[in-house]
Amino acid sequence: MTRLPQAFGIGLLGLLGLLGTGCNRNARKTVAVIPKGNADLFWQSVHAGAAKAAAENKVDLVWDGPPNETEISIELQIVETMINRRVDAIALAPSDRSALSNVVARASTEGIPVVIYDSAIDTDKYVSFIATDNYAAGELAGERMGQVLKAKGNIVMVKTTPGGASTTAREQGFKHILQTKYPGIHILDERFGMASVAQSLTVAENMLTAHPDLDGVFCSNESGSAGAMQALKSRGGKAKLVGFDWSPILLDALKNGQIDSLVIQNPFKMGEEAVNYSVKAIRHEKVEKRVNLPPRLITQQNLNDPDVQAQVHPDLKKYLGQ
Repeated sequence: MTRLPQAFGIGLLGLLGLLGTGCNRNARKTVAVIPKGNADLFWQSVHAGAAKAAAENKVDLVWDGPPNETEISIELQIVETMINRRVDAIALAPSDRSALSNVVARASTEGIPVVIYDSAIDTDKYVSFIATDNYAAGELAGERMGQVLKAKGNIVMVKTTPGGASTTAREQGFKHILQTKYPGIHILDERFGMASVAQSLTVAENMLTAHPDLDGVFCSNESGSAGAMQALKSRGGKAKLVGFDWSPILLDALKNGQIDSLVIQNPFKMGEEAVNYSVKAIRHEKVEKRVNLPPRLITQQNLNDPDVQAQVHPDLKKYLGQ
């Protein structure tokens, strides 16, 4: 076997090392964006915003989440997979604030920056948290309910899932306003719709059966609002529905007066900023630890305002090909 001179060998190894370093430096970065689920229009809008930011920042986007927001173990496995793939950053909407805290800490320990979006988590091992001020959003819904019921009446709540930080904050904010400003409004029942239209329809029907003379219904997410709307529509009840998030069905119901109002977020902006902040973290740029996105109340009166229309009709086809 022919042996290379030592100096030549060292020089060749050094050159290869430099080439390897250069290739790594110029390699396109990858950001994994993990939603709580994929079923609702909300998450499709997050995806579109993330895709926009990924294209603008010239990074690769990996979008992967469980089918439904209740499948916490699947979301946990997806985060583990992204860590093992050695993606450059992870943007995560945790479906449970405690169940995913350890895996976020693991990503941080292994040098993968994590941006938390939409819903809080029980660890501080992330670089930034981007979300709607959900407690304030719940207060906004409570204020609307107080006004439309003229400060008195009986209502029920279709909640979302146990352990979901964002929706729990909305429910708490809603209750706080009723307790402090509208004590004449009484919550007779509250049940979980489990982020499912079908389950939300069932629990809403059961509560309407138990309390046929209800004055109002509050729902803390899109699927809950859709299920409760269907239950009210089938019964022709007088109850005012104050819901959360939007979809084409919910917007039509709002336009037709079947829903009184919706508190909406800006999921497109949320997805966009989740990727923007992930890229900043990859580049070791300074980022804010908490970024609040304001909620908005929409009614029949402001539904056709240009800025509302722009928010509720993100261009999914442009960014997702849908």
